[in-house]
Amino acid sequence: MEVQQITAPVRRFLPNEIRIDSWETIEKYFKDLTERNISSLEDFKKWLLDKSELEAVLSEDMAWRYIKMTCDTTDEKLTDSFTFFVEQIEPHIAPYANELNKKLVACSYLNELDENLYRIYIRGVKKALEIYRDENIPLLTKLATESQKYGAITGAMTIDWKGETITMQKAGSYLKDVNRTIREQIFILIQKRREEDKDKLNDLFSELVQLRHQVALNAGFKNYRDYKFAELGRFDYTVNDCFLFHESIAKEILPLAEASSLERKKLLKLELLKPWDTEVDVEGRTALHPFETSEELINKSIECFFKIRPAYADVLQLMKSMGHLDLDSRIGKAPGGYNYPLYEIGVPFIFMNSVGAHRDLVTMVHEGGHAIHSFVTRDLEITDFKSFPSEVAELASMSMELISMEHWEVFFKNEDDLKRAKKEQLQDALKTLLWIAAVDKFQHWLYENPTHTVEERMKGWENVINQFNSKVVDWTGMENIKARSWQNQLHIFEVPFYYIEYGMAQLGAIAVWRNYKRNPEKALDDYEAALRLGYTKSIPEIYKTAGIEFNFSREYVRELAQFVKSELDKI
Repeated sequence: MEVQQITAPVRRFLPNEIRIDSWETIEKYFKDLTERNISSLEDFKKWLLDKSELEAVLSEDMAWRYIKMTCDTTDEKLTDSFTFFVEQIEPHIAPYANELNKKLVACSYLNELDENLYRIYIRGVKKALEIYRDENIPLLTKLATESQKYGAITGAMTIDWKGETITMQKAGSYLKDVNRTIREQIFILIQKRREEDKDKLNDLFSELVQLRHQVALNAGFKNYRDYKFAELGRFDYTVNDCFLFHESIAKEILPLAEASSLERKKLLKLELLKPWDTEVDVEGRTALHPFETSEELINKSIECFFKIRPAYADVLQLMKSMGHLDLDSRIGKAPGGYNYPLYEIGVPFIFMNSVGAHRDLVTMVHEGGHAIHSFVTRDLEITDFKSFPSEVAELASMSMELISMEHWEVFFKNEDDLKRAKKEQLQDALKTLLWIAAVDKFQHWLYENPTHTVEERMKGWENVINQFNSKVVDWTGMENIKARSWQNQLHIFEVPFYYIEYGMAQLGAIAVWRNYKRNPEKALDDYEAALRLGYTKSIPEIYKTAGIEFNFSREYVRELAQFVKSELDKI
């Protein structure tokens, strides 16, 4: 993989300088594609490339509006810019996109395209045609704007700590403090602040559920879950496969988490293990602090990636030089972290909220894995080939978390700290699987029961989370906090049902890492070969190319869980 200085490609269809400040500025390009006569295979291929270019330009324009808005949620102009695109551009695109899909499927030259390359893309187009409804356009527009309110509400959350106003991300870092009193105080302050917006978030979510349910009904589905499976293009697994995933995680991962909690309780010499005791080091050592500044974080990440493969370091170095990184946590910045693909230029943007914690290092290498994925697929022929399903996208990022762990001496010069970091990473991987299974199972319940009340919702979450939570952790007196803890998960509000993919990819990542420990170069060759496919093959085919299985059976989950346990035992 060669990474050189990158500039935006010269456009073949749209002007190189175009400002999308009204629908009229771009409508003529949609009309051109809709009305264009296609009289040969070459005409058809040219039409596909022009359509792809238009999609890439619009996607990138939307991306920058979103990136700038999340970098500063307090700037109304940035929010207005994003809202303008959602309300004034996207609703007009949808009908044209549907007409273009119809034209594509009806084209007499469709069967002359390379089936190996276009098969996956065409099945997606056909599914989009099946579920498209004009009456859903205003509903989807409203959903896009309403769901973004979650970021504004949570991004504004702060607490006062020792005379200083700090973000929730910064506050969370104190849950690793060796002083138990501090941990409890911080935990209570965080929960009090979340409690202030509990009703606001519940009201927002109640509205989102009803809008989503109506979208599903309009499209002829019984519930939003079934609609969303179709919209997400889940061709390669079913609802029952998700239920199997939930069961396998509960049966095979929870016992390991229980054992870990019991060990933690014993080592901390506690009569009761409380929620604020789950992150602190069991030997009373201060929290891991792998870097001081965001500059140090990116530079050490570049060094770490170089040790894996020099070209991977070049990816981060180029993004740094182009200003495609915003890593620091600050008041008014939206929560979370992401790697936003920019399909035209092919250099993505990484956003996160770093506060110097170990978790920030993990986020950086995770998003770096996404970035590598963007780079190795940037030359694929059409935009849709570079729009990967999350089960594949997250395999790229979560595998990089574990692969990079073999080179974390860059961040941790002290051998004990390095061992701690690796142990935390593996324990977190298991805990994450449990949380993912809970969030996904909860969403099935939410949309199978769209008329539920707020009280039923809280009870529903409590029932689900208890199936995946360690019984060793004592929540006595804090049941209300536990019952609203689902509100902490951005995906439930903004990108429904986009979450189990992380769990599927976590299993895949463990298998990739196991391969890497056995034969590093072959594992990386297979990993990269899988990523280079983009979305031109099915998910199971891509996983097979990576040298792993797409499998949620109890037997396979047990096999991977035992491997992780054996690696933990070696540390």
